[in-house]
Amino acid sequence: MIKILLFAQLQEEIGQKHIEIEVEEITVQQLKEMLKVKFKFANLDNVMVAINEEYAMDQDVIQSGDTVAFIPPVSGG
Repeated sequence: MIKILLFAQLQEEIGQKHIEIEVEEITVQQLKEMLKVKFKFANLDNVMVAINEEYAMDQDVIQSGDTVAFIPPVSGG
């Protein structure tokens, strides 16, 4: 199982702070595509992703038991 933490507008889009999925192994890019389909996220292309508190790239592999954070870009002024 992979635990996915959601922040900012991603939480608001689905009304949850985290979700869990049952997979043994998946890349960050595959996970993004899965979540776009399953939860209808508008855009995950520009979010920062961290696996177990370390920033990750789209080709990095997520293992069962990992915690993944999706951190959307922050706007400010």
